[in-house]
Amino acid sequence: MTDIADAHTAQPSLAGRRAIVTGGTTGIGRAIAVLLAAEGAKVFVCGRTPEHLDDALARINEVGEGGGINVDLGKRDDVRRFFEAADDYLGGLDIAVINAAVPAEGLVDTSEADLDYQIAVDFTAYLTSTKAALERMAAGSDVVLIGSMSAVSQSPGSSIYVAAKTGIQGFAHALRQEVAERDIKVGLIEPGFTGADFQYPDFPPEKQRELINQAHMLRAEDLAAATHFMLTQPRRTAVSLMRVETRRDHP
Repeated sequence: MTDIADAHTAQPSLAGRRAIVTGGTTGIGRAIAVLLAAEGAKVFVCGRTPEHLDDALARINEVGEGGGINVDLGKRDDVRRFFEAADDYLGGLDIAVINAAVPAEGLVDTSEADLDYQIAVDFTAYLTSTKAALERMAAGSDVVLIGSMSAVSQSPGSSIYVAAKTGIQGFAHALRQEVAERDIKVGLIEPGFTGADFQYPDFPPEKQRELINQAHMLRAEDLAAATHFMLTQPRRTAVSLMRVETRRDHP
């Protein structure tokens, strides 16, 4: 019989690992939380809307085990409240998926109040959430930051979002070097054009389905699969950056 023991590298299991997913009630975050739960991780999520939280937890608990609370990560106290609730539920932390974001457009046409909130969620909360996660992590843990291809395309009309996601790109690069000796891995996933309620009202559900079927738009589950791949590599292997794009450009 052929020996296939060295045909491929070992793929560590996610079973029994404890994970938080910020923005885990809709879109990419929800898809990641569901897949992690299905693979045996115990997950704790947050989102801003009660009905989205209820929907996400119903699905998560169909395939695995999870809990969560409603918070607004644009508020520093809510970041603290989320992690304290996660402590109570998980009893420790092995995986942090930092994902929560809100739409942000061009600087000139955005009010100061909206600008402050968008930066608070799309940039500051990434740093404060990651810091809180690292304070709870031991060797063998993983941080996955969900960024955006906007950091690469840098298209006009989205300068605030571009600023935030370009900042996350640099943050991920520096941070992975800061915590590498602790055996904590940091990876960045930059999604392209992805279907989610984030895209409403410009792209309603029926239009999103059409674009996905034409390979012009990604499904949130595509990013969950990328996250799963990043988290199931040997500890010697750091998949530090993944850019997930549509096969065909958006028309």
